[in-house]
Amino acid sequence: PAMGSAPARYLVFFQYFGTRYSGVMETKSDQALVGVQNYLEKAAEQLKPSAPIKFHISSRTDSGVHALANAAHLDIQRAPGKAAFTGHQLLQGLNHHLQPEPIRILSAQRVPSTFHARFCALSRTYIYRLLLGCAHRSQIPVFERDLCWAPPGGSLDIPAMREAAQFLLGTHDFSTFRSLHAEAQNPVRTLLQLQLQPGPGFLAHHYLHRGLEFWEVKVKSKSFLYRQV
Repeated sequence: PAMGSAPARYLVFFQYFGTRYSGVMETKSDQALVGVQNYLEKAAEQLKPSAPIKFHISSRTDSGVHALANAAHLDIQRAPGKAAFTGHQLLQGLNHHLQPEPIRILSAQRVPSTFHARFCALSRTYIYRLLLGCAHRSQIPVFERDLCWAPPGGSLDIPAMREAAQFLLGTHDFSTFRSLHAEAQNPVRTLLQLQLQPGPGFLAHHYLHRGLEFWEVKVKSKSFLYRQV
């Protein structure tokens, strides 16, 4: 075949600040908030492919959720006579066209045409950031707004939460944890990790006098049910 006539498949890792999006998945463009995928595919269109580009995303996130590193694969077909993009060219091109959105491509590399970002994933990790010591949401430091959850009243029973977490580790039927509209038929999943540990706050050492505590709940599994986490 002529150079560039066959599509090249790429694996990209990307991050985003999710406050202004409906989630990571594509939505109709006439909504007030649209998905991160909408912007990824709009940026990819600017690379002038010879066929529409679809991002196949590894892990779903809902409205307001951020990603330190999500993954997706995409196929890019270029016009005859044009060489396939290198990973670096794709990274640079997508990041240029994603501006000024808070979405960044972290890496891009060629992968075999049999690779699938969702089904080839070895594990997925979600992190919940908790802020203790705030009696009301208005007391959350401005630099932490939209980046943590401050429980009403400002306190949690950490030892009890750690004890309860042990019962959720391993393989269980998580039917009561998933959405009623979950697509998966099998509700059995295996939690590989469920930890509750102290975490850092942004420049928190400058306001130690406020007595704020940051905690992180880290949940890891090969896959999760819809809205299980």
